[in-house]
Amino acid sequence: MEPAGAAAGAAGAAGAAGARAVPSAPPAATNADAVITDLPDDRYFNRELSWLDFNARVLALAEDASQPLLERAKFLAIFASNLDEFYMVRVAGLKRRDETGLSVRSADGLTPREQLEAIGARTQDLAEQHARAFLDDVRPGLAEHGIRIVSWSDLDDFEKLRLSNYFSERVFPVLTPLAVDPAHPFPYISGLSLNLAVTVRDPKEGGERFARVKVPDNVPRLVRVEAQRGSETATFLPLEGLIAAHLDELFFGMDVLECHVFRVTRNADLEVEEDRDEDLLQALERELARRRFGPPVRLEVADDMTEHMLELLLRELEVDPHDVMQVPGLLDLSCLFQLHGLDRKQLKDPPFVPATHPAFGERETPKSVFATLREGDVLVHHPYDSFSTSVQRFIEQAAADPHVLAIKQTLYRTSGDSPIVDALIDAAEAGKQVVALVEIKARFDEQANIKWARTLEKAGVHVVYGLVGLKTHCKTSLVVRQEGSTIRRYCHIGTGNYNPKTARLYEDIGILTAEPTIGADLTDLFNKLTGYANQERYRSLLVAPYGVRRGIIERIEREIEYARLGQEAGIRIKVNSLVDEQVIDSLYRASQAGVPVDVVVRGTCSLKPGLPGLSENIRVRSILGRFLEHSRIIHFVGGEERWIGSADMMHRNLDRRVEVELQVTDRRSVPQIDAILDSALDPATRCWVLHSDGEWVASPADGTRVRDHQVELLRLHRALG
Repeated sequence: MEPAGAAAGAAGAAGAAGARAVPSAPPAATNADAVITDLPDDRYFNRELSWLDFNARVLALAEDASQPLLERAKFLAIFASNLDEFYMVRVAGLKRRDETGLSVRSADGLTPREQLEAIGARTQDLAEQHARAFLDDVRPGLAEHGIRIVSWSDLDDFEKLRLSNYFSERVFPVLTPLAVDPAHPFPYISGLSLNLAVTVRDPKEGGERFARVKVPDNVPRLVRVEAQRGSETATFLPLEGLIAAHLDELFFGMDVLECHVFRVTRNADLEVEEDRDEDLLQALERELARRRFGPPVRLEVADDMTEHMLELLLRELEVDPHDVMQVPGLLDLSCLFQLHGLDRKQLKDPPFVPATHPAFGERETPKSVFATLREGDVLVHHPYDSFSTSVQRFIEQAAADPHVLAIKQTLYRTSGDSPIVDALIDAAEAGKQVVALVEIKARFDEQANIKWARTLEKAGVHVVYGLVGLKTHCKTSLVVRQEGSTIRRYCHIGTGNYNPKTARLYEDIGILTAEPTIGADLTDLFNKLTGYANQERYRSLLVAPYGVRRGIIERIEREIEYARLGQEAGIRIKVNSLVDEQVIDSLYRASQAGVPVDVVVRGTCSLKPGLPGLSENIRVRSILGRFLEHSRIIHFVGGEERWIGSADMMHRNLDRRVEVELQVTDRRSVPQIDAILDSALDPATRCWVLHSDGEWVASPADGTRVRDHQVELLRLHRALG
């Protein structure tokens, strides 16, 4: 099959070549049949504000009293980390466009300046709500269970003495107070660092002076007060509070007049001109060094900071007053990840251990992954199915198998101690042909990926960095094995990264298969990524940047035609983000034709559902929970096609990345896909429903039985296991 083509002749030719069978398409719509209704100009929600709505849903989980307390603290930390990245990338990009006069409007018609103003107002409200959730609810709740975050004044004399010794031994040696005067210019403030702004006075000469003290990030942010860690209580003093209590040691002989905490967020978006730079690795390292010197995009200050201190910071940091965020209580609540690491099982979700997929379960006679895949495809659903005993085992067995000739692998993000990388190194050292496509431009993982690239190269792995101008985001692995007189190819295509750590936290799916046409397609794809092959169409895959959007829209149009012919039609989509205007407009036209459309989106959604005459047949919901919903699935009901892959419905995925979508046809795998979507779309599933006015409303809201999507899937997998 050629996914991008709808003609019966093309489908027949591909079928003759051995491609997977695909239901025949209905007659193509003529121009006279096409929807002629003009779509309204105001048909999109703003992408950036929609993202803030997503983070508000994360905050709602932190505010949910039914969640265990330390899980609520974790969601507060996730909210803080999410917002940091949003400012470093999305807000930074808007500010750059605004400052350079690029007044390109967003899909909803806003200029960069108008978006920045709306973001600032919304973010300040969310930041205050975030702080209040911690100060008024989570922090007191934790204190009731013996977990306290205190100030210096709350400590008794013995505790103060002990922590003073800790300060002298562990903290004081790494502190560097930086004065600001004619001989000392205002120091550079690195992005996301926590700092103390201090005003001191010389009792002899008089006059106030400013100094900055950086809170070190190589010392735990929350300092444990108790000497014995096994006690029932766990009391913590924020590191900045400990430093503030000992400023007289840093500024000996000076009077400390005031001290306030602040934090700067800087532009962290990299710009590498691949056409200009001959060595991409060196170019990226140069840009990474510049990242810490990016212009400030946000200044967070404690809400008790004095006006003159704030004015000084604004002037010296060259920050716009609109970019100031005043925060009550602690700054940077990502430190609450530290609390979540406490051994308090009663305050956390029940322990979760992924199970081995039944196809790979232990038997009296051990069976190789390759023998299993020769019997049919295996769909693995993480974290419910163990990554280590499925995908990781697949690659490790390939590395150790003497009949394996070659392994080709994409790596977008992986763990710091990656067993996948170790297996590739073992394979190369064993004499196998090993190719690793390492995406060194994976945002915020650039340094780690550069390290892995060099480690792999030293081991003899052929390391490539993909195509100029494109990120390689697809999740693919290809194993070539000699079996008698024939060569057989085994493949993995998934929605998640080859990272065993996030595979325990992210919900993802993948297909392990020995299907010949998929192996042939991946061979062609790797030839394109490593060489000069000009492949754009594939037998069984949709591949971006050329084929994914086109293939999806063609299938949406087929569903429209099924509906017009009075046949069953429908579209079910599960993605992380839905912002691509062409895909959204196709869904609008499907709704106008009477096609029911159900969307499950974790994050950003620019589509407006439920508008009469436009989208009354579209429903949008969002599911957040213990695991990060990360899989991408599309079910075209009339065509009986189910696709999984790495692409979200975003410009960057469809236009500027190499993405792979695979049709799921295996008779054992199709029911698993349907079960995931059925559960996500069950009316009783706890979720947020998007209304046409942009409001996300918790559902069900009528007191009916509520089911947890992830809990139900866990029960299902345990039953199948």
